[in-house]
Amino acid sequence: MLLEITIPSPGESITEVEISSWLVKDGDFVKKNQVIAEIDSDKATLEIRAEESGILIIKAKKGEILKVGEILCLIVIDTSKKEPSEKNSTSPSAKKILSQYKIYNKIAPKKHDAIKAIPSMGTKSLINRSFNVKRLSKLRRKLSERLVSVKNETAMLTTFNEVDMSQILFLKRKYKDVFQEKHGVNLGFMPFFVKSCIKALKEYPNIHSMIDRENQINFNYYDVSIAVSGPKGLMVPVIRNADTLSFRGIEKTIKDLSNRIKNSTISIDDMTGGTFTITNGGIFGSMLSTPIINPPQSAILGMHNIVERPVVILGKIEIRPIMYLALSYDHRIIDGKEAVGFLFSIKKSIENPIKTLIGSENELNNYFEL
Repeated sequence: MLLEITIPSPGESITEVEISSWLVKDGDFVKKNQVIAEIDSDKATLEIRAEESGILIIKAKKGEILKVGEILCLIVIDTSKKEPSEKNSTSPSAKKILSQYKIYNKIAPKKHDAIKAIPSMGTKSLINRSFNVKRLSKLRRKLSERLVSVKNETAMLTTFNEVDMSQILFLKRKYKDVFQEKHGVNLGFMPFFVKSCIKALKEYPNIHSMIDRENQINFNYYDVSIAVSGPKGLMVPVIRNADTLSFRGIEKTIKDLSNRIKNSTISIDDMTGGTFTITNGGIFGSMLSTPIINPPQSAILGMHNIVERPVVILGKIEIRPIMYLALSYDHRIIDGKEAVGFLFSIKKSIENPIKTLIGSENELNNYFEL
């Protein structure tokens, strides 16, 4: 007979606990009311006791996070009420386990082997149903807390638009080689979007603000955070005073921050204090998403992959490279009209960068510092 030992509720509002220690080993014989494990909650450390005597089957490892009600371990109840002898060829407890689960002549007759032969999830099949469990890194756990708090503490909405990337792709093709040769960095999409966002933030200042209790703080400087994937997960370093940087300056800053993330030399200071965030899921192939706000900021722009799509231009169907844009924002201080206007401002800048960002074709060389 198998007895399930589940995670008890440590108190009101607590939904999950962490296994801090096991005081016995998998396969050990435990006695009724024996303390077998300790669990940590936000408020206290609790002892877990065996509800009956029997052989212990551990289902969760030390450090693992479990929700209230989830299975911590199983106890194979030993009706003989005494620990079986290891000297027998097959112990009574092992015989009972083997008989109960109809496992014959497939394993060595020791009690640990009998326990290991029990099919997972109580099934009668011997099909492999193995899985791996690993503890979340401290960074991932902190990130999880922040993301959940954003969902719970903000009135987050997302609005969308699409942008024709034809002009940006034309400029990249025309200038990428000379830009790389001159400055030692690639000419990517991010400088165009950073500059477009700064222009739009100046037009819609509420998007460039944050709530501090009962106050709204509007920023007069532009520290743009960018999401970068690294070995330890997604990080969001900051491009300081992005409004004062050239395309070369933005690309060099991004390259430096990315290298420090890959080399694990990035600091906390490099990732705090941003006023607006840009994330590019397109590099992973994402067509569309609803990015989550990077607190305490109030908005985040999501870029996506570029796909050739049929669009109507002056009454005719043409194939154009289209990117979908998403703006997630805190509706407590940003109205829908502002969010839509902000995205439309970026659309205009990206679709006609020479006129809106650079000024004229005569300024291209100066703008790219060539």
